[in-house]
Amino acid sequence: MASPPPPATAELRHAAGTLGSPTFLDVRDITATYVEGGNRLTALRDCSFTVARAEFVALIGPSGCGKSTLLDIIAGLLTPDDGSIVIDGRTTTAAQRLGLAGYMRQRDLLLPWRTALDNAALGLEIAGVPRAQARAAVRARLPEFGLAGFERAWPGQLSGGMRQRVAFLRTVLTDRLLLLLDEPFGALDEFTRNKLDADLRALWRKRGMTVVFVTHSVYEAVYLSGRVVVMQARPGRIIADVPIGGPAERDEAY
Repeated sequence: MASPPPPATAELRHAAGTLGSPTFLDVRDITATYVEGGNRLTALRDCSFTVARAEFVALIGPSGCGKSTLLDIIAGLLTPDDGSIVIDGRTTTAAQRLGLAGYMRQRDLLLPWRTALDNAALGLEIAGVPRAQARAAVRARLPEFGLAGFERAWPGQLSGGMRQRVAFLRTVLTDRLLLLLDEPFGALDEFTRNKLDADLRALWRKRGMTVVFVTHSVYEAVYLSGRVVVMQARPGRIIADVPIGGPAERDEAY
């Protein structure tokens, strides 16, 4: 007889059990075009998938298939030509989605004139948190993100992995229930990437965020997620939605 699943954390039970619909994100028939060299090109065509509350879904596909465009639309940075984005049971406009998700791209986008501490606090400050309070929130989480002792370092003094940790902390501190990650560790060496993947998965299990994670790596998608959504080359569309089995607790050998 199969072993019972591990008990959910209090945070995950709260996120999954007390807020609205069990489907948190519903991407419905998204089509998007853009103009290049005077020609209108279709980037996405009829893309649809759902993500349950507190679920971790990986989005994979070849370069140029529209993965980043789709995340930009979900985040409210772009408006699609057709289709809709439903969040927690409500159809939303792009303007309504702005600021709803924590969004991290492949580039860390750290400001060179701000220390690691102040870069990590930036998202909170933009959200209106007083600077002293934002800095205190960052200090409390530095050890968890492997940044203890680096709060006064400038971005130019940090390794690529450390810079990504700062950017990751900045994203997570905004405490959004929806997290959009666009190849956040793709430019790092394999050892650093594997460690940050493990840190991300542990954080997701602890806090119960709803995550959409874009990657080119099938290994990374399988290791991190409970489902893998596969896109075809441009015009991008969903061609497979694959559930991932395996233990809830995974190590790098999985």
